[in-house]
Amino acid sequence: MAKKQFKSESKRLMDMMINSIYTHKEIFIRELISNASDAIDKYYYLSLSDENIKFDRENFYIRLASDKFARKLVITDTGIGMTKEELETNLGTIAKSGSLAFKTENEKKDDVDIIGQFGVGFYSAFMVADRITVESKAHNSDEAFIWESSGSDGYTINPCDKKDTGTVITLYIKADTDDDKYSEYLEEYTLKHLVKKYSDYIKYPIKMLCTKTVTKDAPEGEEPKTETVMEDEVLNSMVPIWRKNKSEVTDEEYNTYYKDKFRDWQDPAKVIRTSADGAASYTALLYIPKKAPYDYYTKEYEKGLELYSNGVMIMEKCADLVPDCFSFVKGLVDSADLSLNISREILQHDRQLKIIASRLEKKIQSELLAMQKNDRENYEEFYNSFAKQLKFGIYNNFGKDKELLQDLIMFVSSYETKLTTLKEYVERMKEDQKYIYFASGESAEKISKLPQAEQVLDKGYEILYMTDEVDEFAIRMLMTYAEKEFKSISDSDLGFETEEKEVKEEDTKIFDFVKEALDGKVVSVKASKRLKTHPVCLSTEGEITIEMEKVLNSMPGNDNKISAQKVLEINTDHKIYATMKEMFETNQDKLKKYASVLYNSALLIEGLPVDDAVAFTESICELL
Repeated sequence: MAKKQFKSESKRLMDMMINSIYTHKEIFIRELISNASDAIDKYYYLSLSDENIKFDRENFYIRLASDKFARKLVITDTGIGMTKEELETNLGTIAKSGSLAFKTENEKKDDVDIIGQFGVGFYSAFMVADRITVESKAHNSDEAFIWESSGSDGYTINPCDKKDTGTVITLYIKADTDDDKYSEYLEEYTLKHLVKKYSDYIKYPIKMLCTKTVTKDAPEGEEPKTETVMEDEVLNSMVPIWRKNKSEVTDEEYNTYYKDKFRDWQDPAKVIRTSADGAASYTALLYIPKKAPYDYYTKEYEKGLELYSNGVMIMEKCADLVPDCFSFVKGLVDSADLSLNISREILQHDRQLKIIASRLEKKIQSELLAMQKNDRENYEEFYNSFAKQLKFGIYNNFGKDKELLQDLIMFVSSYETKLTTLKEYVERMKEDQKYIYFASGESAEKISKLPQAEQVLDKGYEILYMTDEVDEFAIRMLMTYAEKEFKSISDSDLGFETEEKEVKEEDTKIFDFVKEALDGKVVSVKASKRLKTHPVCLSTEGEITIEMEKVLNSMPGNDNKISAQKVLEINTDHKIYATMKEMFETNQDKLKKYASVLYNSALLIEGLPVDDAVAFTESICELL
């Protein structure tokens, strides 16, 4: 038969098909296997309406065969096959989908889940093959035909002697180049890997003759001998774990699947299996890890869930299905309702996707809250790994997710020195307590020893100890919890009644002198209402606290140093202040050194560096 040209602007469209639509050449195996699965599905659906058609599932399969020497890859299916007219229509017209037509004709049947819909997947094979033949014999037909093409130059259709119903696709694999090693698609290992990756849950067995080492029994006294044989192997699982009845799957099976699939050495903290119907139908299998992956807090980490459409993997990491704050969640979503682009590699951002993402977000939050309430030890183990991410999620995107996350975050508290939630803190607040008090520092132990904590603890108020860099930023974004404002213990106004210290004119002069001696390092010096046993401390005015100053100035590339508005508070009942008063009358030069030493001491208590460590030590030695 004379060669026919493809319908449509064939050369330009074929070039686009081969070079532009698909980003990964390996996708061709997914497309051809999906087409083969569709062909068997069509046979099955016809059997439902025609009692003369017998469908015995054991007789239906897809087979791969590789011939390295002839550079051929053969994909066979036992499906419904194609007539000459269907070969002409489906393969001679680019973007004509026989599967879509079948699906449209049977759209009233609830269980029709044909995969193909664009009619372009077949042509992806030209990314790896320079010639393709398709031998097919249709059900109830006495004739078989072979379609053959080398790409955009057209195709031929001729009779062939195929005996059985079904289709055989032969790919003549391209020669290797410096940039592309096409020979890998003839390797057993590669084919097994790609089937497992993309088509593991195709519901019909995908078979291939595979090499296997077997041990032969040997006579007594002789070493057993091993030899390599070829055995038929089913490459796919067929029934995904998330489609089995929940009663059929054990916890151990869920955990094993997680460890194998996501390369974790330990069981997850939580398994979430959920499904929904309606505006968007889907099934999701999600896992909450116990520990963060080694690269979790790096730029290299990629969030996202695996996305399947009717059991065929579309994307390895669909980032749109989970918000950044839950980027630690592993798992997958399987849905037939998603609008995919022509290559099935990229989602079109549609209503269904947003609905699924929104529902998963709420489900993850509710499951984490349930774990926090009912399995506290397990939750705290998870939280110690991912606390920073949850707290950063509150601060990120101008607080968009703060209501989602506020009940999930925890802090070590002065109450029993263990992790507590904001809800638990508020429930324990005293009747006269106006604020949720917090303090920041390197560790809970060091924070508890801060001079500023003394008075708050003496009042019987609880303090939340914040030890992560992002903590204060998250708290500032929350602003309130349960209508209670947050208050740093370093704030100049702690919001409770204290005995006023009598400040005499002489004291005011000393404070002014010390402020001038510190040369702009503090905005004011005042008598402290909070100190009892400590001589001095720093407090702040304005939005920037000392801890925020430390965090912001530690960021790389931040050349414009930020400074909190520091206030030096002096305990006028301390014996050191009596010495300062005496110096003010007798030796003001010495008082300047005293002021510097006290200020630098307050800096060190806060974990801030002193400007000149040498001068600081010399001043201490001189005063001693």
